[in-house]
Amino acid sequence: MSRPLLISDCDDVLLHMVPHFAAWLEEAQGCTFVLDESGLGGAVRDRETGAPVPREEVGALLDDFFISEMHRQNLVAGAIEALAEIEKLADVVILTNLRDEHHAIRVSQLGAFDIRYEVLCNQGGKGPPVRELVDRFQPSATVFVDDWAFHHESVAEHAPEVWRLHMVADSTIAEHVPAAPHAHARIDRWSEATRWIVARLGEGPAAR
Repeated sequence: MSRPLLISDCDDVLLHMVPHFAAWLEEAQGCTFVLDESGLGGAVRDRETGAPVPREEVGALLDDFFISEMHRQNLVAGAIEALAEIEKLADVVILTNLRDEHHAIRVSQLGAFDIRYEVLCNQGGKGPPVRELVDRFQPSATVFVDDWAFHHESVAEHAPEVWRLHMVADSTIAEHVPAAPHAHARIDRWSEATRWIVARLGEGPAAR
């Protein structure tokens, strides 16, 4: 066993993304972004018809956003301070769901905020890459932080010994996102999350 390990998402955990994506849709793409009871899946809508934009088209819009608009993203409050505290006792890896061709710009983007850790890109559920990271680092304990319930379910399946923290860092989004049922806790502020993470890293693996 070696040092504990924090595996953190980036978008809407370390850097705000959805509010900037929503603004860009309004400004340049003829779409609106409406969060209601339908959730994030139907949030992107055609401005003229109000109809939800098909999932594959939303994927293409997200890809375009990450190609040209990542400069819009700004830090989540408390994220830098939290990482500085956690890295005193644990290794840190950023696991972000982006296409591999966006890896270099994500590393550069995070580096501009002085966030300089290993960055891994992933597509699909994050359970398999979390499993690989745990097998590689052999940590005494691991905490996974992400804003999507789907990823917590995936990690619970593939790496059940990993502690799972559901965090939705933007309050305008958080109120529309229910707590992930496969996460151990839901905390949306780094000021509170840091204490929880440090405590779990000191406990050892989660009960399977």
